[in-house]
This record gives sequence, structure tokens and C-alpha cells, in this order.
Amino acid sequence: MVFFFASFPLFSQDKYRLALVGFYNFENLFDTKDSPDTNDAEFTPSGLNGWTKERYQEKLRKLSQVISEIGADQSPDGLALFGVAEIENRGVLEDFARQEKVASRNYQIVHFDSPDPRGIDVALLYQAKYFQVTSSQTIPMASYASNGEVRGTRDILYVSGLFDGEPLHVLVNHWPSRSGGEKATQPLRNAAAMLCKKVIDSLQRIDPAVKVLVMGDLNDDPVSPSVKEVLNAKKSPQEAGVGAMFNPMYDYYKKGLGTLAYRDAWNLFDQILLSAGIADQNAQGYRFLRAHVFNPPYMCQTSGPFRGYPLRTFAGGEYLNGYSDHFPVFVSLVKKVN
Repeated sequence: MVFFFASFPLFSQDKYRLALVGFYNFENLFDTKDSPDTNDAEFTPSGLNGWTKERYQEKLRKLSQVISEIGADQSPDGLALFGVAEIENRGVLEDFARQEKVASRNYQIVHFDSPDPRGIDVALLYQAKYFQVTSSQTIPMASYASNGEVRGTRDILYVSGLFDGEPLHVLVNHWPSRSGGEKATQPLRNAAAMLCKKVIDSLQRIDPAVKVLVMGDLNDDPVSPSVKEVLNAKKSPQEAGVGAMFNPMYDYYKKGLGTLAYRDAWNLFDQILLSAGIADQNAQGYRFLRAHVFNPPYMCQTSGPFRGYPLRTFAGGEYLNGYSDHFPVFVSLVKKVN
């Protein structure tokens, strides 16, 4: 197994092994086929978006460019593992993993179909030399229509494995949106957060130092009730402990940095939360070093009323040939080596 070794000044002359973990909302990564079981007709060649093979391939190329560059200044391996949202099926991820810019990393895939009406799912991709999956499952999450009827939404993906030999648990999320109003839909995201918390609590009862990552497009900010109260996500590693998580994105949010923009306001919906076992600066094995929002200029609109926003694939019915309406996030983890 080959890893990137780095010596960080703040750690004197000690040697540390570095690994990067991320999350990226791929924004409507659909293939060009019309699936009879989902509402995906707009992403077909004859559909509203004119979703041709050429546009699909260009989307894959752009997403692979982003993933290939995330953390490249820290490690030639880039992301050891990362969660994704808004992907239609396993096939689009297989097409992504074959892209020239990421093919050498040989990303493996954990994916399950979810009951979302549009057919969009979450998934986890990982490099086998860093991570070995020992179990994976979905956690169903109910959502409700305005008439009170239950409707499908994205399941939570729960993956356990060995990260460089250390037990690690990952929960990949895409919580219910704010469509219908932030306040009216807040209970849905609170319920999603509670599902994650139940998993974390059960793991911490067995081992208080367990390493858990909660990542995803939460459709809520670090100060929202679902994150701050239900998950009890704190703004510093020192505050994290049994029953609490550390949210390294909190300071970015307070400084006005976001991962998506709407009506001239930034939100930081894309987050990676860490349990005390990985947030603690004295933790054994891998521990948190720093968090990042990846937003180079080429991923931003350069003109017009949405200047500075993430350059997305479509906006207002117009094909922009962009990347996503979200910026990705990632965290750097370090482990002392002999």
C-alpha cells in the first residue's frame, strides 16, 4: 500500500500519513436513457434538457476533472474516499470511474437504489488501497407530500470498513429539500438527522472512541436545528464527545463561505461531521487536521447576475456546460507513523 507521507511544521519533525475524505453533490448526473420507474424524462435526448450522449460525456469529464484536482496539492492520491449525491444509478458512477483523469485511482463503488421519485441516489466511492468495506446498508427515510401521503426520498447510505486498518463508519446523506419552505420542511431534516444520531449513539455505546463520519448535502446549514441540535454538532473539536459531533464547516459558514448560493445568499449545505474519535487531536490513528471548501475560479460563473455562483450544468433552462450547483468539501486526516 502506497501512501503520501508529509511532515507538517506544527507537528515538529514527526512524520504523518495523510488521507483525504470528501463529499460532492454531482447535480443531476443522469444517463441518457428513459427509465420507466422514475421521473427522468427531461434527461433524455428528446427531453426538456436535450440530454444527449455528448452532454452526458462532457458532464462526466468535468466532474472527473474536479475530483482529480481536489487535494492534489496535498496528496497525489487525491480523495481516498468520497460521498456523492444526485446520481441516477450505479452505471453513471461506473462511467465516471472510467474517466481518464480518475481511472488510475480505480475507484470502487457502494450504491443502492433509493425510492426517490426522480431516481437520484447517494453513493460512496473509495480507493481499495485505503478502504476495505466490511458492511453496507441503506437506512430508509420517509418524506411526506403536502396532503400527508408518504413519498419516497433518498435513503441514507451506511458503510462500515477498515480505513488503513482502522474501523471507520460512514453515513452518506442527501436530506429532504427546503421546497415548500425552510420552516415547514425542517421536521423532515430533523428526522433524517435523528436517524444518523441513532447510529452514532449505538456505536458510541460500544466504543466511545469510535470513528464516524457523517457527510452529505444536508439542505441545512451548520447552525440549523437538524445539525446543531439533533446531531449536537459543535464548532470545535474540544467540544465533541460522546453524544456530540464536531462540525469543521461551522467557522467557514460564520465567515460567509458557502457551497451553494440562492438569491444572493450563501448556504453551506455540504458538510462533513466527525465523531470525537476522529476529531480529538490526541486520538489514536487518523485524526482531523483541517477542512476545505473546493471552489477554484473555473468552477464559478464569471459574469452576469450570478457571478461567483457555482457554474452549474443548466440554469433557467439554459445549458451552461458547467459542473454542479454545489462546491465539494473535503477534510484532511493525519496519522502519526513510526
